[in-house]
Amino acid sequence: MDFLTLLQVLDTSVRLATPLLLACLAGLYSERSGVVDIGLEGKMLAAAFFAAAFAFYSGNAWVGLLAGVGASIVLSIIHGLASVTFRGNQLISGVAINFLAAGMTVLAAQSWFRQGGRTPPLEGAARFNPIELPFAIGPNDAAAAERPLSQLIAEAGPFQQFYSELISGHSILVYLALLTVPATWWLLFRTRFGLRLRAVGENPAAVDTAGISVVWLRYGAILICGILCGVAGAYLSSALQAGFVKDMTAGRGFIALAALIFAKWRPVYALWACLLFGLFQALELRPDIIENLTGMKVQVQLLGALPYILTVVILAGFVGKAIPPRASGEPYIKER
Repeated sequence: MDFLTLLQVLDTSVRLATPLLLACLAGLYSERSGVVDIGLEGKMLAAAFFAAAFAFYSGNAWVGLLAGVGASIVLSIIHGLASVTFRGNQLISGVAINFLAAGMTVLAAQSWFRQGGRTPPLEGAARFNPIELPFAIGPNDAAAAERPLSQLIAEAGPFQQFYSELISGHSILVYLALLTVPATWWLLFRTRFGLRLRAVGENPAAVDTAGISVVWLRYGAILICGILCGVAGAYLSSALQAGFVKDMTAGRGFIALAALIFAKWRPVYALWACLLFGLFQALELRPDIIENLTGMKVQVQLLGALPYILTVVILAGFVGKAIPPRASGEPYIKER
């Protein structure tokens, strides 16, 4: 495998890891506050539909993004009411959200567009198009040289290939997702809000004794989770693809939960875990690369299952124990 092919695989890995990273960080906020949220899949799916639908009607991807985030926040509030306010079972609430989104999006898409549960293709400003960074080789250079873009990149030096192929050419949501990692680290470990959020996930009674509202802290984390899931869903339908199709999340919410466990509920580790899982998905699309490297034919289904296999290995304690927040999944009942 030559250097350019490696860069292309890594480029695909970054694109595929972006929704996983956003959903993983969303779950991190929620679970750090003590609220288990397996409804990430449903929130992403609802956001993907509403983002594509509103982007199509308005012709503006940013309008679609706001609609997707709004849909995700609504489902987050429902989850908060069920699990925080009424102290219901958090797992059942998450499963209900997943089923609700799976049925609602197809029904709404068929009712609005009559295209078999999908939206019309998004074009132009209705999508988040790739951004060509300064000094990167792009389509304009290819047009000026009257040669294919791939040929220009292949003839460039290694640094220019790395910059043009891997760093440049992503949508703004990819760069936003990467910036969310240090922002999350700073918010959780360098601010008063982050300290309280981590404390409420470990010992909510102590937080309540200090006069801080456990309910509002958990709702704050749930709302942040909804925002990040909304951006992840909008990215799927208006950046990674050009429209909504049925069940387009394809289990990414559950893979994000696996990455969260693999990362041991830490934002920087979450970045590397999601990039690793994105690499598996990229190789699933290019099984010929592994076959050329190893001389063995690998089933693509095995590559798709690797994230879950690695999660089981982590949970078994072979690579260190993954210990969740102590109050995770437990409704808080205030003592009278």
